[in-house]
Amino acid sequence: MEDKKNMNGAPVADHVESSSQEHEIRVEKVAKMREAGIEPWPEVKHATASCQQVIDDFVENAEPVQVYAVVGRVVSIRLHGKAAFVHLQEQGNKLQVYFQQERIGAVAFEQLQSFVDIGDFLWVKGFSFKTQRGEITLKADVYAIQSKCLHPLPEKFHGLVNVETRYRQRYLDLISNPESRSVLQKRSLIVQACREFLTSHGYLEVETPMLHPIAGGAAAKPFSTHHNALGQEFFLRIAPELYLKRLVVGGFDKVFELNRNFRNEGVSPRHNPEFTMLECYTAHEGFEYGMDIVEQLIQAMAAKVSDTGIVAFGEHVIDLSKPFAKISMKSAVQTRHNLSDADMNESTIDALLKKHHVALPKSNMTINEKIYLLFEETVESTLIQPTFIIDFPIEVSPLAKRHAQDATLAARAELFIVGIEFANLFNELNDPFDQADRFKSQMDAHKAGDEEAHQYDADFILALEHALPPTVGFGIGIDRLIMLITGSTSIKDVILFPTLKKK
Repeated sequence: MEDKKNMNGAPVADHVESSSQEHEIRVEKVAKMREAGIEPWPEVKHATASCQQVIDDFVENAEPVQVYAVVGRVVSIRLHGKAAFVHLQEQGNKLQVYFQQERIGAVAFEQLQSFVDIGDFLWVKGFSFKTQRGEITLKADVYAIQSKCLHPLPEKFHGLVNVETRYRQRYLDLISNPESRSVLQKRSLIVQACREFLTSHGYLEVETPMLHPIAGGAAAKPFSTHHNALGQEFFLRIAPELYLKRLVVGGFDKVFELNRNFRNEGVSPRHNPEFTMLECYTAHEGFEYGMDIVEQLIQAMAAKVSDTGIVAFGEHVIDLSKPFAKISMKSAVQTRHNLSDADMNESTIDALLKKHHVALPKSNMTINEKIYLLFEETVESTLIQPTFIIDFPIEVSPLAKRHAQDATLAARAELFIVGIEFANLFNELNDPFDQADRFKSQMDAHKAGDEEAHQYDADFILALEHALPPTVGFGIGIDRLIMLITGSTSIKDVILFPTLKKK
């Protein structure tokens, strides 16, 4: 198929309308620049300082005068007869550059007027001074275009406000919206803090497969793919859990993985089909230790971008610096609805479900499963400040060990903040017979129509038969946590390139 071209023979991207007047004008400038012997995309010219460094280093009336070479994107141009003021932006910082015709020469000044547009990258060499208005500025001796921009940037005073365009053309969002740039820079710092905390506590970072022969480690619908050479179906991983526990069997007592998971589920302000997950495993510890390490880790990550540990999320102000609350699921339901034990027994629980309009998805549910439904439907969204919920039903915890004091419950906790689950942790099931029975129960659920039920993993059972020591594992959704710490209410704002529906 023949490439699209505009009237000057230059390629046109699919998303660019060739009728765009500004685009056409800039493409014509490219031809004129080349006629004048100017390459619009030349070899690199190196900077000797950043734009911010020029400002930071400035000393009034300094001798000798400091000469700098800087590179930045043009974000504003003001022409005043035989002079021009241009703002360059680099790494989110701006520097004003002052061009005088008598200083850079008539030909160079005319080319500045004719060929330089907002969006271009310029290399400029000169010395710094302060204008009468007090702005530290670079007075140009020489300049060169480093890369020609063929499209206008978003209007400078309002930035890029179209949400769809912000996500589809993230580069425009980063250029024009300092808030977006700041959030995504904070993401990097928060992830870095996560790694620093865990490695400083003796954890080993590892990488496990993304392609799984069996979709396991969580209850979720997977993406599938076909490997041609092996003639085999694989699943993009929904969780790394079963591979990480194999490593604990192999003698790595403290391991973590910080990487992508993929789940073929709906898209919402809190869900993206591919997302960043932290999973961490500690041998010879229990879920009480897990709650402590999760609390300390989240506080360390928040401290990277917040001195106080206090963050604003929507209408809520969340204090991550204080000890996180811990409460059983049953107690949380009782507290929420002012109930006694007598109100939540085998003979009264169904009436309670009916009162709160909670439907039963199946007929043979245990009382703990019914309490779980009540919690999900009526309590979960009310947990605003950091709260660990403990004592989950064993039926909804297929990979967790049974609670030592109550075999109907799992030795498990989940962390909720602003009504959202942020972490899941539990004592790992290391009884291979119990695990095999639970896999079989999950297979029965799958046959009954549950697409998210866990598959039977015989190789993992074999690993357990080689002895998994008592182990606690936890998982944290990194994207959601970054949303909380940065005050972002949509997951798309904290992912550089979120998954979007095709236009």
